[in-house]
Amino acid sequence: MAEQLAPMPQDWRRALAIVAHPDDLEYGCASAVASWTAEGREVAYLLVTRGEAGIDTVDPAKAGPLREREQRASAAVVGVEQVEFLDHPDGVIEYGLPLRRDLAAAIRRHRPELLITLNFGDTWGGRYWNTPDHRAVGRAVLDAAGDAGNRWIFPDAGPEPWDGVRWVAVAGADEPTHAVDVTDTLEVGVRSLLEHRAYIEALTDENPEAYCRAFLEGVARQAAERFGGRPAVTFQLFAR
Repeated sequence: MAEQLAPMPQDWRRALAIVAHPDDLEYGCASAVASWTAEGREVAYLLVTRGEAGIDTVDPAKAGPLREREQRASAAVVGVEQVEFLDHPDGVIEYGLPLRRDLAAAIRRHRPELLITLNFGDTWGGRYWNTPDHRAVGRAVLDAAGDAGNRWIFPDAGPEPWDGVRWVAVAGADEPTHAVDVTDTLEVGVRSLLEHRAYIEALTDENPEAYCRAFLEGVARQAAERFGGRPAVTFQLFAR
């Protein structure tokens, strides 16, 4: 029998979710975000790109603003008011000092106790190769959590150092350790993903609502097998 997942820590007030693209958070994690904001916690989103290269049939100059609008609407559904974009180029994000500096500056501004990012491993479930953007951003988030607290690293990046990050939670990881019960917020997560309608309609010929519901319910049911039968969003949790 697979090892049971532990509940996520509860003793925090502020979180910052950092991912590469619009929609990255909505494929599962947003249901957990909805649970947290309903409890009165503060969650902000930082998108490294505007997802301008994500729709094959739409020119990037039009896709970027479109996907930004969809992301802001999606965030609002789960109670997130602060949504920022860094404007790194979609599809060719480079891991390195410029990215680490930008993320460290954001962490210093938001001063979170919890950082959230997306699977940065080589694969999804050991079957599908992960994208370079996801791999670069997730690794940079872990490194920037330390950079943000060291006043001698990127001393010109943002306000005073912030060494208050206690955990980094990785959504969609191949080897999750923790989970959030989304019994009451899974439907909110479906609505949040549905706000990415232009992207979803370009991605699949299925009915958008049926597609979103099937995906999120399937992921939550799978997680339930390791979380006392409760539908859940899973994370690999790194403590600092």
